[in-house]
Amino acid sequence: MYKYGKGVPKDYAEAVKWFRKAAEQGDADAQGFLGVMCYIGDGVPEDKTEAVKWYRKAAEQGHARAQNALGVMYDYGKGVPENDVEAYVWLSISAAGENKEAKKSLVQAKARLTPVGLIAAQKRATKLFEQINATKAD
Repeated sequence: MYKYGKGVPKDYAEAVKWFRKAAEQGDADAQGFLGVMCYIGDGVPEDKTEAVKWYRKAAEQGHARAQNALGVMYDYGKGVPENDVEAYVWLSISAAGENKEAKKSLVQAKARLTPVGLIAAQKRATKLFEQINATKAD
């Protein structure tokens, strides 16, 4: 509510406080929102590395938007070293979850991979996708 000013005055610092509480308890949506706020610098100092941390936590729980964001972070080297394989892996997983943005970015990421790199990325994406879905089913 604080992030958008719904029913309360807009207050990014207060929003971060509540997102952090929920994120630390494992809430994937809160982790994703906290990643966005760290990325942009709303309510906290801008920190791409911290954004990656929260995106990864949400992504590993199957949060498609966070998976897309993590893929983009690897794609552009924001908060992590640029890595075409990791970008492909996370964008591929997000696209499998029907994320339209990821589907578009995936085409570009795939084009930058060598045939050997693409095979490695596809194997890693498949394995990680299966692990994430097995965890979600528990």
